[in-house]
Amino acid sequence: MGEIKAVLAQLNPKLRDAGANVETAKGILSRHAGADLFVLPELFLEGYTTNGVRDLALDPDGPEVGEMSRLARENDAAVVFGLHERVPGGTANSAVCVDRRGDLAGVYRKTHLFGDEREAFVAGDELLVVDLAGIRTGIMICFDVEFPEVARSLALAGADLLVTISANMDPFGRDHDVFATARALENGLPHLYVNQVGKGEAFRFVGGTMAVSANGDRMAEAGGSEDVIETALDLSARDADRPEDLRPRYLEEMRGALPVVRPNR
Repeated sequence: MGEIKAVLAQLNPKLRDAGANVETAKGILSRHAGADLFVLPELFLEGYTTNGVRDLALDPDGPEVGEMSRLARENDAAVVFGLHERVPGGTANSAVCVDRRGDLAGVYRKTHLFGDEREAFVAGDELLVVDLAGIRTGIMICFDVEFPEVARSLALAGADLLVTISANMDPFGRDHDVFATARALENGLPHLYVNQVGKGEAFRFVGGTMAVSANGDRMAEAGGSEDVIETALDLSARDADRPEDLRPRYLEEMRGALPVVRPNR
């Protein structure tokens, strides 16, 4: 697979203004021409909110996603971004994955909802590994990354790259700093983690966007303000002759579920 160039956009999207946010994406893609993959935050198209989500719900085949698809096609790059998605029974917190031809490659609906999201959104019940820029990519959204089982399931399903889009807020910045690194290291997969930043409707988002190598090394990171960072990821197979590739191969060495014994006292 070799190396890919990824762009991670740590942003404070305009609340309830998909048009403005599409324009922001347009500027980012044009300024970073030549990248293979762009990642934008959770609920990017209309900003993070759990209020009035039915009025914000969009369709994957609607004009807003169509504009994002056009940007992907014109820039020959895959794009991952979040939106409020109209689904049977309500609204989902979803990640839309568009390939470099501008085709809809897949939609992931957040399976682990946090706080007020449980009342606002319909939880997804499937995980997703999707082909983006020629890479089998496992998708997560924010709270999903706090559950090791999610990333492990994606890795076991054949993902070669983990991508998390997020809207993580105070006081949980340290949590995701740890979890984003751990998910890469424990699965031996690079991880692109992209968070929102700045003041939102109800929360202050903490940023901390990062690219983590399969060995748990921080390859690139953003601070506490809006930023767009580029990173080159080496997705080639591990080489036993390289010292940095001598870490345990956890997916190969794990024994699976073992019985728990609780002797009577």
